[in-house]
Amino acid sequence: MEQYFSATQKMEQEVMFPSLLRGVFPQQEGAAPAAGGHTDLYERYQLLKAIKPVVEKGLASVTDQSHTSPDTSTAFGDTDPSTASDDNDAMDAQLEERLSHHLAGLQQVLTHLTRDTNALTRRYSQILEQISPSEGQPSW
Repeated sequence: MEQYFSATQKMEQEVMFPSLLRGVFPQQEGAAPAAGGHTDLYERYQLLKAIKPVVEKGLASVTDQSHTSPDTSTAFGDTDPSTASDDNDAMDAQLEERLSHHLAGLQQVLTHLTRDTNALTRRYSQILEQISPSEGQPSW
């Protein structure tokens, strides 16, 4: 997660003129530039900026919602303690499996977002290098 936050912070610091990204499409290694229905880097920049606060908020909004839902296991009042214990063990195993699955998914999403953010920042730097005068020439 720290890599994602670092990449987005760098993007926000470097991309001073996002409009330069309009009409520029992401390039895959060794492939032709994408066109057609794909979004340009400006739209991708806007999306990455919109996603950042959601990631920063983290699970706060999710945990707030889970506290308001009733616990169905206690609502029905199991009377046999051994049955309740077996159910709790099975539920704990299922929760661990679900948590592991969701954390793996979150890691994949954050890795993808970090890669996209870094690629956008690199491409923006390339665009700036192309439009700025070379070091050896006077800029007048």
